[in-house]
Amino acid sequence: MNKNDLKGVIPAIVTPFAEDERVDETALATITEYVVNNGVHGIMTTGGTGEFPLLLREERKVVTKIVAEAANRKVPIFAGTAACGTREAIMLAEDAADAGAQAVIVTPPFYFILPEEALYQHFAELARNSPLPVVVYNNPLYTSNNLAPGLIARLAEIDNVIGLKQSQADLGQLVEVIRLTRDRISICTGIDSQFYAALCVGAVGIFSTAATICPRHMVDGYDQFADGCQAEARTSHRRLQCLNRFLEYDPGYVTPAKEALNMMGLPAGRARRPVLELTDVERSGVRDALRELNLLPA
Repeated sequence: MNKNDLKGVIPAIVTPFAEDERVDETALATITEYVVNNGVHGIMTTGGTGEFPLLLREERKVVTKIVAEAANRKVPIFAGTAACGTREAIMLAEDAADAGAQAVIVTPPFYFILPEEALYQHFAELARNSPLPVVVYNNPLYTSNNLAPGLIARLAEIDNVIGLKQSQADLGQLVEVIRLTRDRISICTGIDSQFYAALCVGAVGIFSTAATICPRHMVDGYDQFADGCQAEARTSHRRLQCLNRFLEYDPGYVTPAKEALNMMGLPAGRARRPVLELTDVERSGVRDALRELNLLPA
């Protein structure tokens, strides 16, 4: 695939677990079919929403394989292959290719605070050795290694880098990235509450936790924007904030996403330990948001 294939609404899909915390393969296929049938433009596996830090290497490959098979080539699969080390990131990219993904999406290394040149060399070596195109994923809140706009512009010059997921809360940095990269790569936001604003300044899509829960709502808003219906797109976006607030702030996004899917009758299971379940108050808030969006079963 190339940069022109990276656009639209791409859910960052959850990884369902059974009661014994094994990957629930049947449930994962069911959720994959749910988002595909609701018009999404791609699927991201084994990202933060998919609990990649809590998955074994083989589990990450299995998850991507199940999603790819269930999607049946109707949409491209972006496999999350973040790792602390460059060698491991390359190995995970090879796994993703074997599992049927069309691209990999990769954060900077985490734990160690690295200088800009180390971050550049990490992505450059990965891009040279990856059998799949690379989407850079900037998420400084969780990696502690921010990719500044100037560095992203350098990364955009590397062959085999086709896009960016920008999960940087500073919208101004997204604007600067778009200015500096000049359409060399496809720029997507990774922040649900910034989706409409990101489209307005030139982003082409979103990697979205919310789109796993309400894919049709997200796709409708994207289509409205693409059709030039600005007022309708803006209204659609604002309507989703009742849910988005549970996916970006306390109590985090993994458990609220899974709780929401479970309430909707989709088999997401619970988060893998040590991630906590929601409190009764938090669970009630998620349920109220789903009710407001008409997502609860009758």
